[in-house]
Amino acid sequence: PDLKLRSLLPQRLTLVLALATLIAAFGSSFQYGYNVAAINSPSGFMKDFYNETYYDRIGEYMSEFSLTLLWSVSVSMFPFGGFIGSLMVGPLVNHLGRKGTLLFNNIFSIVPAILMGCSKVAQSFEMIIVSRLLVGICAGNSLAPKNLRGALGVVPQLFITVGILVAQIFGLRTLLANKEGWPILLGLTGIPAALQLLCLPFFPESPRYLLIQKKDEAAAKNALRRLRGWDDVDAEIEEIREEDQAEKAAGFISVLKLFRMRSLRWQVISTIILMGGQQLSGVNAIYYYADQIYLSAGVRDQDVQFVTAGTGAVNVLMTGIAIFVVELLGRRFLLLLGFSICFTACCVLTAALALQETISWMPYLSIVCVISYVIGHALGPSPIPALFITEIFLQSSRPAAYMVGGSVHWLSNFTVGLIFPFIQVGLGAYCFIIFAVICLLTTIYIFLVVPETKSKTFIEINQIFTKMNKVSEVHPEKELKDFPPSAVGL
Repeated sequence: PDLKLRSLLPQRLTLVLALATLIAAFGSSFQYGYNVAAINSPSGFMKDFYNETYYDRIGEYMSEFSLTLLWSVSVSMFPFGGFIGSLMVGPLVNHLGRKGTLLFNNIFSIVPAILMGCSKVAQSFEMIIVSRLLVGICAGNSLAPKNLRGALGVVPQLFITVGILVAQIFGLRTLLANKEGWPILLGLTGIPAALQLLCLPFFPESPRYLLIQKKDEAAAKNALRRLRGWDDVDAEIEEIREEDQAEKAAGFISVLKLFRMRSLRWQVISTIILMGGQQLSGVNAIYYYADQIYLSAGVRDQDVQFVTAGTGAVNVLMTGIAIFVVELLGRRFLLLLGFSICFTACCVLTAALALQETISWMPYLSIVCVISYVIGHALGPSPIPALFITEIFLQSSRPAAYMVGGSVHWLSNFTVGLIFPFIQVGLGAYCFIIFAVICLLTTIYIFLVVPETKSKTFIEINQIFTKMNKVSEVHPEKELKDFPPSAVGL
């Protein structure tokens, strides 16, 4: 089905489609970015709350190791929940439709928002940990990749960066990053979910879900008419039918089959490398060190928070630029450029932090490195890997590829969140050497293996991988015949 280009059908961005996309992203991708960043600003106050609560219960304070471990668990429960949510999204979409899944998913945002907002009053840090898990499930459900190519495929990442920036702004000490305000800062995550819950019911359901799952052609046509802005949607309805028939003929390719199919070998490896490199390249470490770097450069303590928010604004700006240049410069070029910038920034930053006490201008070089890293990551490593999955897999194998990519994304994020505080204690500024090596290895792999997909059809992309995989022709449905019927769909 992907061999037929959707560009052959008339396309345009209508107001209904644009608003539906914005509302869906505001209640999902925005949530991801907000919850990644919201816990950083009040971390000192929250650790004090953990310690004081423990003292009130036990009569003694936690050891430094225990407090670090508890904080690591609090941070890492969010990506672990994301991993669980990414496994749930397929069955939910099949039973509830895309709109129904988004509406149902708001439960995993509103409930934890209330719990986190009440955690201090209830004297329970356990409520925070459980809430981080639940809101992670919300992010995992809503961040399942869509069939978007090119610039549209980068839009979700833009909303993630906007969410990070909003959390940084509300996380100013004069606003909510203080002893009294941090529960409100964490609880604000429920507001986008509530807005989505109010607005989304007025928009049409996925036409594919209505036609294929609900068998309601009239409703599917009405939904398409509202989304496309014209009455003649018969060609697209027919294409959806053909797509479904082709999928059934090809069979469902499970994750296990995906790893065993020679024709998809390098696509799977590339997915794992890119998604792993995205999360293990040090972006969280950069944000952790940002305040310390700004202080050492002479920025006043009360002004550091504003500079950090400015860094978040640069992140939004560069991601916005990526939307416009992804079709102009290409995916491969942006990945190479982005990871190369991150590698260089990590190397120079390590040297600058090590020498900042002996050379007067080194702290300023550190600031340049932080901003350069943020720019590099926003151009390629952040937005491109998820988009790349959409373009290198056919429809029959794409759901399994999404599960692999999503699992690598969330588990890598979970690993960094759990062990980075201990790495930071053990290695200090030299932890950036680890991230530099990961960026370098990822850059080398992209240069040697990853093809350019810009302006190429699914046929052309798969012909490239056909040569790499050393198979005569990419036909997943033929390879499925090699497996027993009982194994298909495992």
